[in-house]
Amino acid sequence: MTENDNPRSWWPRRSPWRSLAWFTSGVLIMVAATSARELLDDPPGPAAQTGPAELVIYSGVDESTGGQRQKLIEEWNGLHPDTPARLVSLSRSADAQHSEMRATAQSDTPDADIYNLDTTWTAAFASAGFILPLAPTTDTNGFLAAPLETCKFGGKLWALPFNTDAGLLYYRTEVPASALPSALPPSANDVRALSGAVRGIEAGFVTPLDSYEGLTVSALEAIWAEGGEVYDAKNDLVVIDSQRTRAALRKLAQSMQPVDGVAPAVHPQALRLREDTSRETFRAGKVALMRNWPVAYSQLRAGDQPMTDFGVRTLPGPSVLGGQNLAVASSTDNPAAAQQLIAFLTSEDSELRLFRDGGLAATRTAAYTNPSVLSRQPYAPILKQALDNARPRPETTHYELFSSTFQEIVAQTLSNGGTLPDDAVARLTKALQGRLD
Repeated sequence: MTENDNPRSWWPRRSPWRSLAWFTSGVLIMVAATSARELLDDPPGPAAQTGPAELVIYSGVDESTGGQRQKLIEEWNGLHPDTPARLVSLSRSADAQHSEMRATAQSDTPDADIYNLDTTWTAAFASAGFILPLAPTTDTNGFLAAPLETCKFGGKLWALPFNTDAGLLYYRTEVPASALPSALPPSANDVRALSGAVRGIEAGFVTPLDSYEGLTVSALEAIWAEGGEVYDAKNDLVVIDSQRTRAALRKLAQSMQPVDGVAPAVHPQALRLREDTSRETFRAGKVALMRNWPVAYSQLRAGDQPMTDFGVRTLPGPSVLGGQNLAVASSTDNPAAAQQLIAFLTSEDSELRLFRDGGLAATRTAAYTNPSVLSRQPYAPILKQALDNARPRPETTHYELFSSTFQEIVAQTLSNGGTLPDDAVARLTKALQGRLD
């Protein structure tokens, strides 16, 4: 990648005094880190100010309608000129975001004050010392229980939920309720009914199956729909070789093939599709049904040619719980102000605006009954139901290795007619232990 290709190459660095601080002796670094931790472990007091101190937030691309995250940042800056914030947008890919944030945290001159972490990264960033625990006095009232739980690790609260996510089933309005499948992937009979309702479709359903985190999500949901599991957390065992899990992966692989002249249940191109390209496949009328996150609802309805001929309902089976959480970076010079910014960005008013105006699923319970939200996002009760039934991905300090290994195994399985590799259990077990050998 050239400097011009690097989206961060032009960003201004911190002032020289801050960069110099990171090159002082190891003793001073430890003292600074300890002081920062004490500020968060105890109720934060007034922070000494020597001038404007910028707060840098590392985050994935803002996919909200109208850039609502940036608008909140601008409002904060107007209210807090002494601690203005700047949103640093990383890659759209969650895998790439993780790599960039980790590289920043491990660099000699980290400039991050806040990380917007995927819900699965809390354990890894906390155990590595990249983030600080929030103050015990942090107010967590009003948050949805499941998203808040993803902010905890080792008995401490490390973050607050910025936006949450649960998979939804999008369907074209030509599809009658009687033709909506009771399970996913759809059966051949389901696809026959869908083809009769929506002319010209190439497949019944699309879900992202490209080799990235979307494959982990889609595969887990397919496995859970068949009553299978991948990891037994209670007994700390990999159970991907169970009969039901094998059957689920075999069903997913076979669903991309036509049956007796009927279109495939899952679009064969799904192996190269992500959330955005799945959305456009659905918009183009190539499929009758789509699995996607809530933000797709506003994305489909936005733009010069908004799509209105679709509806949403909960998935027939459990959904993966998604979302992002805001955590204070251990590299910050101003942990108290960073936590105040997190509280502002996750406040009830901010969450209402992010959902109502931006389409990002709110982490606050009140948003799902708010009249202004319901007028703009009428599917809010359906989303709340999906969130109530959503399941988190396995918690592990080596989640990225676990997920990438799981993706490799699933991709092999799908390309081999649904036959699970013989070494699947051994490979996933090593990944959970952080081993590459």
